Order: sequence, then C-alpha cells, then structure tokens
Amino acid sequence: MRRRARLLQTIRQYFLVREVLEVETPLLSHCGGTDPQLDFFTTHHNAPPLQQTLYLQTSPEFAMKRLLAAGSGSIYQITKAFRNGESGRFHNPEFTLLEWYRVGFNLSQLMDDIADLIAAIFADSQPPLCATQRMSYQAVFAQYTGLDALVFDAPAYRNYAIHNGLPEAVALCAADHNLWLDFLFSHQVQPHLGLNALCMVYGYPACQSSLARINADNPLVTDRVEIFINGIELGNGYFELTDADEQNRRFDQELALRVQLNRPITVKDTRLVAALQAGLPTCSGMAIGLDRLLMLLSASTSIDGVLNFPLHRA
Repeated sequence: MRRRARLLQTIRQYFLVREVLEVETPLLSHCGGTDPQLDFFTTHHNAPPLQQTLYLQTSPEFAMKRLLAAGSGSIYQITKAFRNGESGRFHNPEFTLLEWYRVGFNLSQLMDDIADLIAAIFADSQPPLCATQRMSYQAVFAQYTGLDALVFDAPAYRNYAIHNGLPEAVALCAADHNLWLDFLFSHQVQPHLGLNALCMVYGYPACQSSLARINADNPLVTDRVEIFINGIELGNGYFELTDADEQNRRFDQELALRVQLNRPITVKDTRLVAALQAGLPTCSGMAIGLDRLLMLLSASTSIDGVLNFPLHRA
C-alpha cells in the first residue's frame, strides 16, 4: 500500500510541474472498444427513457480524446479499467491505469517523456535501471526470429514456428499476419526485452495499430511505441490518429473482424468520431499499467502480490 501511494505521488508530482492537467472520465459508457482481442464487462441501465446496455471501460482513451478535442490541453488520468476474461500472473480483470496525452508531441517527444517519467519512478529502486533502449519493431523482430515483421511470408513463419518448438502457432494463427506477430513476439521476442532497463519498441506494423498514425516515411508501420522492463509489457502509446474518416473505417474493420471471430458484439464510439471531425489537436498519448509497474518496484512475481483485493478476494 505504501509503495502504491508513493508511486501515485511521484506520478502526480511529475505531471504537476509540467502543467499537465489531471482529469476524470466515466467508467461506464454507452459504447465499448472495437479491439478484436478484448472482451468487455457490460451492465444494463434500467431507468427510462435511457434503458440501454452500458460498458465498463477497457481504457479512458476515447473520453480523454473528446476532452482534448474540446480544448483541454495536455491531460492525464489515473483510473480503474476493466477487461473481461483476463486473469493470471500479469492480469486482473480490474486494474489501475495511468493514461496521458501531450498536445503538440510527436512519437519521439513522447518517448522522451516516457523515459523521464520512468526514471523518476525508479530513481530509488534497487537495483536501478541501467539503461534506456529504443528499438524498431522490425529490427528487434528480425534479431530474435530472423523474420520480416512487415512483409508476411506465411511459409517462412510456419517453418520458423515448427523448427522452434511452436507447432501450435500453425493452426492458431493460420493466414492471419496480425496473430502471427502477436504470437511470435510474445513467445520469442518479449522475454529478451528490457533486462534491467527500459526498452521502448517503436514502429509497429500497420496491421497492429488501429488508433495510431501511419508513419510519414513508411506506410507499412505506424507511430506506436510499447515499453518493456525485464520482459514485462508495461504500456502502449501512439502518435494519435486525428483523421475521423480513417478512424471510422478502422472501427468498422475491427467490428467486422469481431463478427468473423465470433467475439461478443460491441458498439463503436461515434462520439469519438464526431470529436475527431470537430478537430483533435496534434498529440501523442501513452497508457501504463500501474499494477505491473508495482510488481517490478516490489520484485513481486504475480500481480496478486501488489493488489489489496485481487479478484478471488474481492
């Protein structure tokens, strides 16, 4: 509890001196995300005339972007988020999330911001973080698999999986490039990242980033970054997409994929699309799971070790 309190104090002080405004947004919303890999908690609002299904939010992202479009300036939030079907060593269905947006920042500036925040958080940790690493997704994927992450060669991916003791990937991933990347990255790449260091992987393949801008110099990648320490994924950030039509198209693609995969039906956020149409300022945003961060700060081996009330005791 004391470590958590110190962590929250450090985060708030970091953003206070940089004049980033702390905000709150609803946990319940009329819509959910469209990510095909996520399931949602729902409830029903019974008071007429607004009887409807409501969604517990997997992230405050959409509501925070509506604030940005309304002229809030740079903002951050420490909040609860909820994801159904996620439980295990690194997952609790209810978790604490830090999310922030910096108006006028590109991806490189966001990565500088991330490095400064993590340095402040780990300033007194033992052992201290020894370095900050920046690696492109394509380069780090090739380093540990020998495969090109940006050009999908199905036979090469299948052969790699079979020869590296991962035959289950062939049936699981089939001809889906995105699934192959997720599977191989999590099994073969991620465990090597950020050994006693902050590792920032940027330039994710375009098929994996529905909320990020396409890179101006390479249409095969997006301006997305994920961060890792000791092989643990901690957060995900973007140079944010501001094109309303493109965002609406990506939402529709993900909704169609959810149907194809027989995932629970959800409702796209038309209010976010309207906010983008009104004008989202150029900005970059980042979300970090604070419970996982506490695992590292306290040398805990499971997320249950840093929660007062994990699911089985809630």
